[in-house]
Amino acid sequence: MHLDHATVVTPDLERARRFFVDVVGLAEGARPPFGIGGYWLYAGGRPVIHLVNATVPGSSAGRPAPRIDHIAFRIDGLDEWQALLARLDAAQTVYQLAEVPLADELQLFVALAPGVVIEFVTARRHAHH
Repeated sequence: MHLDHATVVTPDLERARRFFVDVVGLAEGARPPFGIGGYWLYAGGRPVIHLVNATVPGSSAGRPAPRIDHIAFRIDGLDEWQALLARLDAAQTVYQLAEVPLADELQLFVALAPGVVIEFVTARRHAHH
């Protein structure tokens, strides 16, 4: 497992994009067609910062903005994914699954506390065997 990305929710997408591209040196790249505006910014060919628009009505649901929304860990193997699911089930941890549009990936979200979300992401083929 390795850290996959951090998501930053902000009401000023363009300012955040300019900072991460012009100052930090990340590159703007492809992003799945989610129902909310944003950018994926890449380092070394991987999207490491996800910027998400915080101004969509109802998107913050009482959560402060701007904020770092969640951290994500990538799991690259079927055995590791199944072991994670077994540990979550054994600990009676509630989680949500979601598919990434057009990416053939599956996301698993765990809300540790209000405003603290951990995501695990894997290729769909690792989740459906």
